[in-house]
Amino acid sequence: MIEAGLTLIAMAVAIAWPRLGFSWFACIENRFVRLARKRVLAIASVGCSAILLRLALLPLLPIPEPMIPDEFSYLLAADTFALGRLTNPTPAMWKHFESIQISMQPTYMSMYFPGEGLTLAIGKVLFGHPWFGQLLITGVMCSAVCWMLQAWLPATWALLGGYLTVLRIGLFSFWINTYVGSGSIAALGGALVLGAFPRFIKLTRFRDGILLAVGIFIVAVTRPYEGLFLCVPVAFALGHWMLVGKNRPRFSRLVRGTAIPLTLLLAGASWIGYYDYRLFGNPLILPYVLHRATYAVAPTFTWQKPRPQPVYRHQSMKDFYTRNELGEFEKVRSVRGFFGQNTVKLVRAFQFFAGFVLLPPLIMIGRVFKDRRLRFIIICTLLLMAGMLAEAALFAYYLAPFTAAFSLVGLQAMRHLRLWKPRGEAVGLAMVRNTVLVTVAMVVIQVSGELARNGPVGSSRSAWSCSVAALNQCGTLRANLNRELGGIPGQQLVLVRYGPHHNPLDEWVYNDPDIDHSKVAWAHEMEPACNRELLEYYKDRRPWLVQPDLRPITIAPYPVPEQVTVGSRRSICTSQAGK
Repeated sequence: MIEAGLTLIAMAVAIAWPRLGFSWFACIENRFVRLARKRVLAIASVGCSAILLRLALLPLLPIPEPMIPDEFSYLLAADTFALGRLTNPTPAMWKHFESIQISMQPTYMSMYFPGEGLTLAIGKVLFGHPWFGQLLITGVMCSAVCWMLQAWLPATWALLGGYLTVLRIGLFSFWINTYVGSGSIAALGGALVLGAFPRFIKLTRFRDGILLAVGIFIVAVTRPYEGLFLCVPVAFALGHWMLVGKNRPRFSRLVRGTAIPLTLLLAGASWIGYYDYRLFGNPLILPYVLHRATYAVAPTFTWQKPRPQPVYRHQSMKDFYTRNELGEFEKVRSVRGFFGQNTVKLVRAFQFFAGFVLLPPLIMIGRVFKDRRLRFIIICTLLLMAGMLAEAALFAYYLAPFTAAFSLVGLQAMRHLRLWKPRGEAVGLAMVRNTVLVTVAMVVIQVSGELARNGPVGSSRSAWSCSVAALNQCGTLRANLNRELGGIPGQQLVLVRYGPHHNPLDEWVYNDPDIDHSKVAWAHEMEPACNRELLEYYKDRRPWLVQPDLRPITIAPYPVPEQVTVGSRRSICTSQAGK
């Protein structure tokens, strides 16, 4: 509401007093132009600003604690990669350790594509904490957006786009303040693809071919479905240029420019196949697919029918897959629901990438559609929109490969708006300047809000359609409890008992890659026979009972049940768990 109000005021001021602050803005722009002309320095300044500003905000926005299932899943992948392996063997007592978004069979690993896990693993290996990998990639992504824009726009506008990315995404968005979604790394891949594509056609440089291949690989290991609407058109455009393009190079130069990039793409595809083979025993089974086939009822695409409901061993998982996910899917099955949900998708996308402050320049979107230079970007974006209609759900990170494309379209709209002079007055110029001013002001306001609230996590979490405050509190409580238990001598076993109205997004059962040797193991409480088997298997651990739905949350020594023979205990638990 503050952003909307400031935007309306800024636009009204631009219309009524277009020359207000003219000399002040001109002075700043002159210095901005001098930096933009130094292209390499401009790119570096964008990335460094993103990293340094976010580090400066650490006293207000500390390193975040994971709170939703997706985050724990990505962190499991990060911990696994940091140990130098691709997956983990299925734990002996895996039925107690099942969790949302995590596969237990045939191996124990995150269900997601490996890109985000690799990003977080870099942070853990190099800096001791996975969040620093998220920070580093976000800074590189902002630089890559600036570099990409330099291939399509004048240098000054490219630098502006880079800094707007820092202000809109690099500081307060959930891409940097959570461990979920692979937003920054997928946006980096998309920026590399769109930045290298025109450069390669123009100069056929080896460097651009390498960057193009790296960008395609990054998109493939993060958001491959959405990335198809970017990479496939690029492939067709390159093929057309190589065969019938007017400025196509000689065959020998083309071979030199494409041989190694194509080899890299083949090596990347082989690695993905090997990764899938190690996880699922089949190089053609992609991450996500097997897990969804095992647990999910709601399909991925709107034209598909719900799957038969499997037997769930834990009520929290059943609620998530049959109530949360299936409930959202059912909304798109009617004509009215289809249009309603897709309107929600559109609003979510605009809310994240533009907000209110960047909407006014889009009054020039008609002129952007007529720009021949941006025709390719417009086609890719329209293909993406068609593809999003087919998906049952949408969050902002789904669209991450198109981050640089959205920035390009918005900046081109700003360029057209800047030239708008109704009644001979530079109203459009004032509107563009005020748009940037409000964007900067919103950063100041958000920092002031954090100072006033003095909370542990910023406004970034409001992107999730769940009880943010409650989940954040529980995430922090779980993290603190995990640290306290880790400080107790010996190994600990925590059995979690949920209440009848538990929120499935508040999942507490997540573990390290090597559960048997971890300091603290978290497990679902199941039937008495299964619990006895678990306690017998971990007889050297001190057992605890946690009840997250009680207020205050309670932890107490777990009442050790009567011992039974191993044979009878194992048969009872196996039959119960396998029903």
